[in-house]
Amino acid sequence: MKKNWRKIISTLGLSIVMAAGTVISTACDSRRELVIYNWNEYIAENTVTKFEKAFPQYKVIYRTFENNETMYPNLDNAYDVIIPSEYMVTRLIREGRIRQLDWEKLPNVTKNMDPLFRTVKYSQDEIITERFLDYAVPYLYCTVGLVYDANLVDLPEGTRDPEEVWGVLFDEQYKNRIGMYNSMRESIGVALNYNGNSINTLDEEQLLEAKDLLVNQKIWLSPSRGVDTLKDKMAHGDLVASVAWSGDHLVILDRIREIGKSDEIDMRFVVPTGSNWSIDMMCIPMNAKNVDGAHAFINFMYDPDIALANCKFVGYSTPNIVAREMLDPKISSNPNYYPDEATLATLEVYFSSEEYEKKYSEVWDAIGVTS
Repeated sequence: MKKNWRKIISTLGLSIVMAAGTVISTACDSRRELVIYNWNEYIAENTVTKFEKAFPQYKVIYRTFENNETMYPNLDNAYDVIIPSEYMVTRLIREGRIRQLDWEKLPNVTKNMDPLFRTVKYSQDEIITERFLDYAVPYLYCTVGLVYDANLVDLPEGTRDPEEVWGVLFDEQYKNRIGMYNSMRESIGVALNYNGNSINTLDEEQLLEAKDLLVNQKIWLSPSRGVDTLKDKMAHGDLVASVAWSGDHLVILDRIREIGKSDEIDMRFVVPTGSNWSIDMMCIPMNAKNVDGAHAFINFMYDPDIALANCKFVGYSTPNIVAREMLDPKISSNPNYYPDEATLATLEVYFSSEEYEKKYSEVWDAIGVTS
């Protein structure tokens, strides 16, 4: 068959014109870039569009990471807003990697942030705890627990015993059917909590026991590893149980409904005593190029409607008191998602120091997680 060369040349010419138009359009875009570095699947779909409409002087460049440990090596790149967890923030403060915030530029945060977050012990270092909110603003938070299909996993009703809850993830009858985060502190924390130890221990023997437990789990149970991929595997019934952040439970429930498996899967979530509650924070790196835009973005995220949309889309808990009041009471009053004072008293945030990084990294390297 002969080729229509005239048509091809015409099409090629049009492509060149369109490409040139794109270059000209880009060159004429006078907006300042604002580079955001956030977790995967961790912002409502139209939040960036709404921000750019509210602040037409900025053009958002949006990048994502999967966990704190994969984020950290990339911080030499020039990001304007990053959203690490609180223990990573502690490290970044200690290393001088993030800026102090100008709270006069954050009126929404001042007005709408839950006072709870001014009382958290963010670090074993009291000086860092006292100055923590000078550097970071809570974005969303969660608890860490076990998500499981109650049709396939039998847990005593109402149990929060760490050995019973996490025992599911070390039970050989569930070989190839459990999920583990490929995140250092969460994985090691599960093992420490299961053994009855603090998730912030520095005791050599306790860390060795946790390492051995996770190595044996890797050999005998072949857990699926990841973060976001585990949600789909749980929703489709490929896994019977997984470590999970509380927000992931809500996302999994939504996906089960979407694919029509609500009659087949009874997905539940339980947070054991002594587990972790985690707070992801908005920060401005020391090498940020658009500090004014960064403050505008952080403040924008505390608009109640924006905070509500992000909370509902992601499934995690909002530190915005006005947005929380707009949630379904079944969610906002659930201690798995919004821990009350009694529940919080049994949980820990992760601590960070050079000693923590060294010892926990040694355990993680010995386990040999590669995916």
